Amino acid sequence: MATYEPFYNRTMELPEELLVGAIDSHVHAGPVLRSNPGHFDPIQVAEMARDAGMRTILYYDVFGWASGTAVMGNRFVKDFRTFGGFLMNSSHDGMNPRAVRTALNLGDGCRMISFGSHCTYHSASTESTFIDGKLVPFKDVIPGFAEKELSRAVRIPLEGPVPDALKEILDMVAERPEVYLNTGHVSGPEVLRIVELAQAAGIRKILVAHPARRLLTVEEQKSLAAKGVFLEACAVDYGAPSMPHTHYYVERELMDMGSLVHGRAMSWMQGIRDVGPDNFVLATDYGVRVLPSPIEGMRMMISMLLYFGFSVEEIQTMTSINPARLIGLDE
Repeated sequence: MATYEPFYNRTMELPEELLVGAIDSHVHAGPVLRSNPGHFDPIQVAEMARDAGMRTILYYDVFGWASGTAVMGNRFVKDFRTFGGFLMNSSHDGMNPRAVRTALNLGDGCRMISFGSHCTYHSASTESTFIDGKLVPFKDVIPGFAEKELSRAVRIPLEGPVPDALKEILDMVAERPEVYLNTGHVSGPEVLRIVELAQAAGIRKILVAHPARRLLTVEEQKSLAAKGVFLEACAVDYGAPSMPHTHYYVERELMDMGSLVHGRAMSWMQGIRDVGPDNFVLATDYGVRVLPSPIEGMRMMISMLLYFGFSVEEIQTMTSINPARLIGLDE
């Protein structure tokens, strides 16, 4: 490995070398709604990751079961194993125990169960369209959106009895030690409630999804980290074109226009420093064709972290060791 210099030459050969053994646990690849920017082909991404020396990748699919994507990749890409996750979404009836049970047993089974992304109540309540140059939430302007979409969105009760469906899902994940629970794009208070319920159910591995983490204070993040919870930070949080990346809904009028990214790299890195790199899992959330490939995104992220003084050991913890623990590669 190239000698690490704290200033000179820190982003020359070293980022490529640190890709070796790295894991991207948040890759979008495969079919997508035609209204979206296209996604990379999952086999293509797996080949690129393998050729870069990465250890594995984990596929996300906003619309379906990514463990099936992993089965296809593993069949056609030699000497490289991929994994998939499942996002509870409204097209699978939201918090649906049957869908989760299917995902856990589809192909080799998924390694991650998430409470969803664009169709959580929090996310669906905030996604917006432009009217007269201003962002206005769908729920406030699109007739029927609140009744049809918010009513079926994933929502975690902050108090009171735990719904039977939620309890059944948590119990299923707890029975599968190789699987980790992802909070999904929920609100800050919902994150705290999910962790409370999940740990009470016996779930050992929990990841706070990157959009949800940004809704928590540093002290709340530290408190979760002290309980053994991992925190996700993604390249897409700070480095992406200022344009929407994912449309969850088919309808033209439901194209979310609020997904803008503005120079967040410094605060993103400071957030990692404040809580501590030992508690983080780094991923890209790439795969959309308006962005670099997930492999290039990972290389860019490593380069930036080196440039701003993160050590090789800290980077390997966040890109290799912690994601391997989440996915259960060393169990």
